Amino acid sequence: MYYLGIDIGGTFVKGVLVDESGKILCDGSVPTGAADGGENMCKNIAALCADLQSRGQVKACAAGVGCPGMIAEDGTVLFAGNLGLKNFPLKYKLSELLKMSVAVTNDANAAALGEAAFGAGKDYSDSVFITLGTGVGGGIIIGGKIFTGGKNAGAEIGHMVIKHGGEKCTCGRKGCFEAYSSATALIRETRKAMEEDKSSQMWNCGGLEKVTGKTAFDYAECDSAAKQVADAYIYDLACGIINLANIFRPQAVILGGGVAEQGDKLIVPLQERLDAKVFGGQGYAPVKIVKASLGNLAGALGSAKLVINS
Repeated sequence: MYYLGIDIGGTFVKGVLVDESGKILCDGSVPTGAADGGENMCKNIAALCADLQSRGQVKACAAGVGCPGMIAEDGTVLFAGNLGLKNFPLKYKLSELLKMSVAVTNDANAAALGEAAFGAGKDYSDSVFITLGTGVGGGIIIGGKIFTGGKNAGAEIGHMVIKHGGEKCTCGRKGCFEAYSSATALIRETRKAMEEDKSSQMWNCGGLEKVTGKTAFDYAECDSAAKQVADAYIYDLACGIINLANIFRPQAVILGGGVAEQGDKLIVPLQERLDAKVFGGQGYAPVKIVKASLGNLAGALGSAKLVINS
């Protein structure tokens, strides 16, 4: 049996063709094309699926799809701002085009399932996946299955408040996890520190426009302003992780996204803070922080897992 896994992004759609064990036979990508409407996007996805099956020389029996935004239980995209979609029947349209069973979930949920099934979380039945990118997204896996909340609308972990009355978030609230722990937030705080300290070594990055999520960490060992930014970021990220650990008590918290590429410079101090502050301590139900391992294929592989053995 063979399966297709599709991960819809704002610019490109990534796809994989896998067997029952998740082994990739081939992968590929096409432009998303959502600017020309959902119908055009679905045609692009169908062309990608045909290409994957042609190159793999097998026929898939089902396709799983990870899509940004709020996804209804029937596979309708209720709202996906970066795709310009509203109330679009994605599952129905793709089922018609592909002539096979299709399952649809949120893209962050798909990535969480991918890491849980085939990546850094494969040795754990319960995990929380956190993506540290433009925003803070993620997914929650309980007993090997995605936790989605009522009508698939839950698990928006980036929008729990960690600082009452804090920085304004894109969602309209103040003090959200995303407003402090995204790469966007890290860049904001790095630039602010540079503007306040014109002698900071961080200016060697090339100026404010060259600042990335790496800048503060790159200079933290030789520059006090950079160290303050990195330490504050770790403190805020740890706060969110501890909240999630106290609520769900996963066996692992998996960090993905660009900021997670800091590796041990990020994970070691986060683990130390989690160990010290998690409710009840780490003796009975330890929580380990690990780096995601599947890179940009996590979503596609997780989407495939939606339909493997379903």
